Amino acid sequence: MSWGAVIVAAGRGRRFGQPKQLIELAGKPMLAWSVGTFASMPEITALVVTTESEFLTPVRSLVERAAPNLPAYVIAGGEERQDSVRLALAELAARAAQTRFALVHDGARPMIRADDVRRGMAAVAPGTGSLLAIPVVDTIKQVNGSRKVIGTLDRAKLWAAQTPQFGVLEDLLRAHRSAEELDMRVTDDAALLEHAGLDVIVVEGSAENFKVTVPGDLVRADLILRERASA
Repeated sequence: MSWGAVIVAAGRGRRFGQPKQLIELAGKPMLAWSVGTFASMPEITALVVTTESEFLTPVRSLVERAAPNLPAYVIAGGEERQDSVRLALAELAARAAQTRFALVHDGARPMIRADDVRRGMAAVAPGTGSLLAIPVVDTIKQVNGSRKVIGTLDRAKLWAAQTPQFGVLEDLLRAHRSAEELDMRVTDDAALLEHAGLDVIVVEGSAENFKVTVPGDLVRADLILRERASA
């Protein structure tokens, strides 16, 4: 199987005062961790990274260092995450014609492990996509605009979505094009595959594959990655 990887790293990092993808984490820029993981996997034959226009040069340099032997392309992202992914998938299709499958990952999830990626890959087939996720452990309350509880959801049926999310490249492209035509906005690529009528399989991921969102997350991620490096 020939896989292409997309990493979305187009955030401005307003909570951090600088782009999150370039913040040092356990001795490397945050983005370098997931780039390095994908570069270590022979199944992945091409990589596209999206970032803000003003950061194209430093991100290209970072990717060249982290993945020197992987065909990799760094492009400017779109207005929103969904736009960035659509542009990256189109770049992947244009640059790596042999690529049949694709995965989409958030650059702010630096703790992704190759073993989890492979399990997500294994669930994909024509007409079927997949995503990493973990079971919800908290009780989830549904509320109205006044924060009055209007329902309690069955947590046994709830999973918290992570990335990567996986699919046949043509399926992902078709789902994104359809969403653009319909002006439909969602928060992840699996939702677009669902809307396009594909089956989407949940593959259990790891609680360590969390998204670095606030400064406290950065401290936690740094500890995890340093422990892995010393193991």
